[in-house]
Amino acid sequence: MRKRLTAAVLAATFTVSAAFPATAATGDLLDGLPDDIVAGALVRQDGAGAAAGPVTADAHFRIGSVTKVFTNTVVLQLVAEHRVDVDAPARRYVPGLLPSQYDGITVRQLLNHTSGLPKPAATPSPADGPGWWLRSVPPRDALRDSFAAATGTPPAPGSEQQYNGLNSLVLGLLVEELTGHSYAHELEWRIIRPLRLRHTSLPAADNTTIPSPHARVYVNGDEVTEQSPYPWAEGGVISTAADLDRFLVALFRGRLLPPAQQKLLFEVPDVPGAATNTRYCFGTAACFSAGSLMRYRLASGEYAWGKTGSRPGWDNGFFATRDLRHRVVYSLNPTGRGSDLDHVMAIVTAGLSD
Repeated sequence: MRKRLTAAVLAATFTVSAAFPATAATGDLLDGLPDDIVAGALVRQDGAGAAAGPVTADAHFRIGSVTKVFTNTVVLQLVAEHRVDVDAPARRYVPGLLPSQYDGITVRQLLNHTSGLPKPAATPSPADGPGWWLRSVPPRDALRDSFAAATGTPPAPGSEQQYNGLNSLVLGLLVEELTGHSYAHELEWRIIRPLRLRHTSLPAADNTTIPSPHARVYVNGDEVTEQSPYPWAEGGVISTAADLDRFLVALFRGRLLPPAQQKLLFEVPDVPGAATNTRYCFGTAACFSAGSLMRYRLASGEYAWGKTGSRPGWDNGFFATRDLRHRVVYSLNPTGRGSDLDHVMAIVTAGLSD
């Protein structure tokens, strides 16, 4: 029998503390939430949505690094159009952007996180004082600051997988250089409009708003619902569970890419994962494909594919079996009182299990 995301299933993976009862609208899908760790949650499982806490199943949320899958898809479309050679040096398409020590990086290595780019420079955080959540960092400035702060010798391109948002910033700038249009324009015309993702957008850098309905989210007592979308091509998109589900289905069914590039969506490089990857890959092996999809092994031995993402006040993700037999989209509003990783694992595991 198919597992449902009931309180019993969730409690099997983490301890549930029912601070508030689940509303009637959620049925038994999210019984046990919210709790001390998660203030609100929405889940869309195989096309059916439910929510718990002060959030609705149709709420908009900031999808964070799930944006990377959109970005990589746009680049793979350019590869399919023969406007990009996936194994050509990235500097061919973004001249002058990368310092000389990164000249050997290929587009494929940016796509699958084996580029060896340096650790991103610090981004706005509570340590920066009041209003930190409204501050913006342009992508070229983020790259410049990261290169300036880099120390040591970078790993050889293609030698290890190190999940890194700088890859997505370079790819977004590559899209703009090649097309002569903004990344937001290309995202709109290549993915959002064709798939009729009416509740998905990439806000302008100075647009801190989020469409309604949405949760009100807090960090350290500050409401940060309206915040800068500065992560841009690596984390700036706003969407809904229904739209992300539609995108996921279209992507897996090959509606956005021809066969050669579709294959790359599920191709993980045979290299070790960097030590910093363990928090994303749940282990030491590489797990990201050229589509920036995470390969996640289920208890059955089957692989699921998807992506996690976060912004202040939101932890999100989507995952599916490759045949789309099961799929799940979620967005959690963490309280900050502890890690919600167990919640995420429980939702994904239960949502994709037979």
